Amino acid sequence: MSWLSSVRKGIQSLTKRQTADNLWHKCKKCGSMVFTKEWEENLYVCPRCDHHDRVGPTVRFDSLFDRRKYEILPSPEVREDPLKFRDTKRYTDRIKAARSTTGDRDALINAVGKIESRQAVVGVQNFAFMGGSMGVAVGAAFVAGVTRAIELQCPYILFTAAGGARMQEGILSLMQMPRTTVALARLREAGLPYLVVLTDPTTGGVTASYAMLGDVQIAEPGALIGFAGQRVIEQTIREKLPDGFQRAEYLLEHGMIDMVTHRHVLKDRIGRLIDYLAPEKDKKAA
Repeated sequence: MSWLSSVRKGIQSLTKRQTADNLWHKCKKCGSMVFTKEWEENLYVCPRCDHHDRVGPTVRFDSLFDRRKYEILPSPEVREDPLKFRDTKRYTDRIKAARSTTGDRDALINAVGKIESRQAVVGVQNFAFMGGSMGVAVGAAFVAGVTRAIELQCPYILFTAAGGARMQEGILSLMQMPRTTVALARLREAGLPYLVVLTDPTTGGVTASYAMLGDVQIAEPGALIGFAGQRVIEQTIREKLPDGFQRAEYLLEHGMIDMVTHRHVLKDRIGRLIDYLAPEKDKKAA
């Protein structure tokens, strides 16, 4: 076989993953081109500028639980499209498209496993599922996660990522704010910790409810966190807001959150917090 034939055969045998479209990843912040494999192995953090990209439940669970061993909790069954909502598309069609894209039933997925040898229930909001929006299904999943944590007498840890309440469910989506708050009251009555990890972005009704009720508020670097958007605030108060407003570092400086933690050390930090906050009976069970 000639050298030209060998080269041609090698090119033809390239897998889909090795094509020009997915061999490289372009950082959304600094624009650097990074090998996709390097980017993924770095937990989807740009090795050039440290930008923390958005990730879904599977990546979160794999990076957080010991030896990547965990059990996905079933999503509660809820009534879909209770208002028979339609804009440019039917709400049911939007849900089907989101499920097809993400593989998840809705925007909040729970799993149970061990973090640094300590049992915990972890919930992850997926921004890729209709902007991580909070609807009845998200509220039900949150309550289910808290209930499971109480049953197991372990902490509940939530990774938030949302654009706010789900408009297609109207007032029913806003009702999830007090509903989740009541669930957290039950968790506290049981003496169990609730840790929140705010990721990019966490906004709207989610911020106005369970996202800011943690015993400890952690944020990833550069995460956008707030209730109303910056442009809306500027138009309302008719003033220019400072640089970095609503970013994790600005909120830490002004006392709204407790710490900003890099994704590489997040598991260790959460493990330490569980050891510190978990009740004595949980430590004996471990």
